[in-house]
Amino acid sequence: MKHFFKGLFFACAGAVSAGAADVDPDKSGYHLFQPTPRELMREMSTDRPDKTESAYTVDAGHFQLEMDLLSYGYDRHNVARDHTVSDAFAIAPFNFKVGLCNNADVQFVVPTFVIARVRDRQTRARETENGFGDFIVRTKVNLWGNDSGDTAFALMPYVKFPTASKNLGNDAFEGGLIAPLAVALPAGWGMGVMTQVDINEDADGSGHHPEFVNTIAFGHDIVGNLGGYVEFFSSVSTDDDADWVGTVDLGLTYALTKDIQLDAGINIGVTRSADDWNPFVGVSWRF
Repeated sequence: MKHFFKGLFFACAGAVSAGAADVDPDKSGYHLFQPTPRELMREMSTDRPDKTESAYTVDAGHFQLEMDLLSYGYDRHNVARDHTVSDAFAIAPFNFKVGLCNNADVQFVVPTFVIARVRDRQTRARETENGFGDFIVRTKVNLWGNDSGDTAFALMPYVKFPTASKNLGNDAFEGGLIAPLAVALPAGWGMGVMTQVDINEDADGSGHHPEFVNTIAFGHDIVGNLGGYVEFFSSVSTDDDADWVGTVDLGLTYALTKDIQLDAGINIGVTRSADDWNPFVGVSWRF
């Protein structure tokens, strides 16, 4: 872990050097131990509530907590087309971000507590699993547009550690690379596009395979500090017999202050391999 953080600081230095011509030069000298002054901080940007990650980083020396207060998933129309119904509660999973420099942050995704249930509608048999999920460490390096411009782009490598309780994970190290792009559109609209490549373990544990995630989201202010978004999510796996996962996602955000945002939404499955619906409420706080 010591070498991991050392590598992040080298990447941070490279990002600042590469982007110094495009940002305020006064911000390029700020880092974790010399925070960006409040008056120079960019507008708060979050990786939630949509699935399309933000292309913007947390300002140097500042922190951001993004969490579901409660998330619920329900699935009846499954791939097996059997009589089972599954649902799951995720209680307060969070993403804790640390601003390393003006163009890079590190993120710790903690799944906290999960309750997963499967019920047979014919026999009424029920199975319940509960415990903690897999821990993820990722970093975001903004390549352009962090502080100005109509577009912004970032790269986000990540590693998943197999910390999940029994039957809630696959007990495998996995990782990948996320590439989010933000685009300012006319009439106050914003668009987010994301491509993600994951290297995941095969279902039978015999090896690894790539999975490809693509999303597109459109957002707009509704009234005052209330905003909304609509999104399409797609995940395609190359594993044998894997099914395409697709969802249409809708949500609202409300900025209580410049540093606190509330959100709520629902992700609706459009393929049998996706949950039928997944409502959630959450909050983000920058400090």
